[in-house]
Amino acid sequence: MATEILVPTLGESVSTATVARWLKKVGEAVKADEPLVELETDKVTVEVNAPSAGVVEAISANEGAEVTPGTLLGSITVGGVAAARNAAPAPAAAAPAEPQVETPRAVSGPVGVPGSSSGHAPLPAAAKMLADAGVSADQVGAGTAKDGRISKGDVLDFLARPAAAASAPAAAKAPRALGDGEERVKMTRLRRTIANRLKEAQNTAAMLTTFNEVDMGAAMALRAEYRDAFEKKHGVKLGFMSFFVKACVAALREYPAVNAEIDGEDVVYKHHVHMGIAVGGPNGLVVPVLRNAETLGFADIEKAIGGFGKRARDGQLKLEELSGGSFTVTNGGIYGSLMSTPILNPPQSGILGMHKIQDRPMAVGGKVEIRPMMYLALSYDHRIVDGKEAVSFLVRVKEGIEDPRRLMLDL
Repeated sequence: MATEILVPTLGESVSTATVARWLKKVGEAVKADEPLVELETDKVTVEVNAPSAGVVEAISANEGAEVTPGTLLGSITVGGVAAARNAAPAPAAAAPAEPQVETPRAVSGPVGVPGSSSGHAPLPAAAKMLADAGVSADQVGAGTAKDGRISKGDVLDFLARPAAAASAPAAAKAPRALGDGEERVKMTRLRRTIANRLKEAQNTAAMLTTFNEVDMGAAMALRAEYRDAFEKKHGVKLGFMSFFVKACVAALREYPAVNAEIDGEDVVYKHHVHMGIAVGGPNGLVVPVLRNAETLGFADIEKAIGGFGKRARDGQLKLEELSGGSFTVTNGGIYGSLMSTPILNPPQSGILGMHKIQDRPMAVGGKVEIRPMMYLALSYDHRIVDGKEAVSFLVRVKEGIEDPRRLMLDL
């Protein structure tokens, strides 16, 4: 009896994935719940486990194929291990299995789904995007999916190039010849998504950045005084990120536009703070979300952030942990950055950039003192956040860090 291997539900706002790597070959025995294949989505890599013990009978979606939830990836023969192992491997599928949705037909005119005369048929999700953008498949050219088909990522890549999108239909530009000492490596799906989202933020939002600096002395002294007791009681180290999360939560309560988003002609205000925490992973930057941060204490925040970092390094972040953020904090200081202008994470309207703590001479009470200082940067969408609100928000964060007792007393 054969058991089908299907693409699982991928999570909120994620409708497609790419078959990144098969961990088992046809004829190999597998145990129940043993990882079979890795799928790469726009956000994370997802492992699909064996639904039952047996032997891999067939692979229906080869590496590189674009798939959707419910798509058939392959099958497992339950029982008959020896016979299945000795059987000839099933031939590779001619094309990845498609979801149970009728594929839009190619047309030659401008009505309906933009057609293709060159054979680069778009996948269903890509066809809809092409139709919405009024772009033909010929303009995009050869895709990265199976048999040169155009994927959603290919359309996003094309639309990120305004000059190309506005040009007359033409074949895709041929890659340039490599010189000595050069190597061409295809961008991963995650890297392409990061590039597209960053470009989307620049093209869509009226992005502006305001700066301030904060004296870290009081926070450092408080941390040093209670560090051992905090770790003994809560089993986690007291870091600076929890101070900044608490300071941002307090500031967002006073300036809710920084925590809001634009939806068409409306502004959506949020009565919660789902704080995105930028974390560096092996494949790039990801932003897991600390949900309802306004309800969390210092220990809860530190435990959650520590868990994010570990799962990001191990590639075990779940899709639901990466969606729904309302504001983001990123800390370039851990890499030595002294100052930067962070880019918004759409559809959010604000992102706070932390930086390296550096001793600098400061005027304090009419005297020059050496103080541990950090530059702060707030990038915001000027369409929804006024300059006064942005500056006031950053000042409020500064005040919270320079007098952390205010954060503990919720003042």
